[in-house]
Amino acid sequence: MSTPEQFCELIRAVTDRIGGEIPGPALQERLNREFGPTSAAYRDIVEACQSAIAAGWMCEREGGGIRYGRVIEPAQDLGGYSVDVVDMDDLAGPHHTHPNGEIDLIMPLAGPARFDGQGAGWLVYGPGSAHRPTVSGGRALVLYLLPQGAIEFTRH
Repeated sequence: MSTPEQFCELIRAVTDRIGGEIPGPALQERLNREFGPTSAAYRDIVEACQSAIAAGWMCEREGGGIRYGRVIEPAQDLGGYSVDVVDMDDLAGPHHTHPNGEIDLIMPLAGPARFDGQGAGWLVYGPGSAHRPTVSGGRALVLYLLPQGAIEFTRH
């Protein structure tokens, strides 16, 4: 079983490696190389998320068919990142923008699930980007690292 403290330690390993790097394609490539789906870190994060959901302290809210929740508020010891996790099954979420970027870890749970067209691994959006987060082809957990917790929901 994963505790919130243990989960934070897992995420700290990633945010320490990100450092102050601006979210973009180079960061996406590096995260997939260092913490991609074949790594022990990736497997540990997937297992921790599944354990936390089963324990009821992750993805404790539900709306529009999406289970979600902010797991960690922006934290200095995590480089200023907040951590959110969503559980989506073949649907699109609400449109939003990422003032400071968004770093996503895609964890397929059922079927060949893809998030915004990408399978298991990391997907990084740069500052000022926007999207309507969409899981297709099955069910997936998606972990969002948001610099300073910044996200702005829009009406699209």
